[in-house]
Amino acid sequence: MPQRILTVFLPFALGYFLSYLYRTVNAVIADELTATLGLTAAGLGLLTSAYFIAFGLFQAPLGILLDRYGPRRVEAALLLVAAAGAAIFAAGESIAVLAVGRTLIGLGVSACLMAALTANVAWWPADRLPLVNGLFMACGGLGAVFATTPVQALLTLTDWRGVFLGLAVATVAVAAVILLVVPDRPRPGAPGPAASWGALLRGTAAVFASPAFRRYAPLTVAVQAGFMSYISLWAGPWLRDVEGLDRAAVATHLQYAAMAMAAGFAGIGVIADTLARRGVPPIVVATTGMTVAMAMQAVLVSGLPVPPAVAWTLYAFSTAGSMIVYAVLARSFAPDMAGRVNTAVNLLVFAAAFTLQAGIGAVIAWFPPVGDGFAPQGHRMALAGVLALQLAALAWQVRPRR
Repeated sequence: MPQRILTVFLPFALGYFLSYLYRTVNAVIADELTATLGLTAAGLGLLTSAYFIAFGLFQAPLGILLDRYGPRRVEAALLLVAAAGAAIFAAGESIAVLAVGRTLIGLGVSACLMAALTANVAWWPADRLPLVNGLFMACGGLGAVFATTPVQALLTLTDWRGVFLGLAVATVAVAAVILLVVPDRPRPGAPGPAASWGALLRGTAAVFASPAFRRYAPLTVAVQAGFMSYISLWAGPWLRDVEGLDRAAVATHLQYAAMAMAAGFAGIGVIADTLARRGVPPIVVATTGMTVAMAMQAVLVSGLPVPPAVAWTLYAFSTAGSMIVYAVLARSFAPDMAGRVNTAVNLLVFAAAFTLQAGIGAVIAWFPPVGDGFAPQGHRMALAGVLALQLAALAWQVRPRR
């Protein structure tokens, strides 16, 4: 067990830490990016969401690569692409160059979660996957924590360009650790390099066609995509424009939310593992968590007198319930399908996150700017639209079936 933690769990956890740091750092440096490039809300949303579209589009081939070549080789190679993207982003002088860098970052870290979940299927018992996956995702949440107040502190020593240069160096180092430390473990029945691409693609199509996938994927996609859109960008402007917080307070509130997210990944994983031993299916825990997340969004939209730190913290914590669905679906298929099952969910999550993050910016841009920020009513209308999509997905999941 200790050896598995050191040689499998921790190396992949470092990669996921970086992935979430890249994903959420723009929420803290949004003001600097806007000032440097003169971006509108729509432009800022489109630039930041380039990460999501590259990440999402690569999920289908990624699942095949993971099942064919194994998570160690695939993630190590892709992290070098992320490092190149970070270097380009740091040197960019125009929105086009920064978008290229952000796109390469999204492509490069696209395997960080999926490679780990695929490795977990090979290295851990199936009934412990909700717990192991939850603890692993908590490490990604720590990346989101680092993207808040610590990054804000770094900005007093350097600018956002220096931050991204440092990230590029760290990413190369993590790629080396994964390649050199993580062992290969052949999985019984895994397709291997000799498997035909046609057979692998047919397996991917079977995932999307399965009743379990069609039932449970929509809600986790809607909840995750909405939360990603906010924690990686729009939560910061919301706290500034709707709650009237200054830059330091915004960073602090984002840190609270990121810490709650990390705690939620670990805590809900432990809850699901404990209740499963008492006969409560993990999907019940997942759906309950996502319902609480929707309730917190309703609180934010309606303007109820709940302190923003409380609302955003509960929202971040309960959203972690959506991640249990990965383990639920992985257990519905053979182990050799793990990479394709997980990436099928992620494909939809990141395509939706790209659409929502850019769409939120477009909705906000309908309203005239207020001072140095955006109109509060634009923020509320955008979040109301996200919440409506989630409620529709919840109705689809719980509707009676034969």
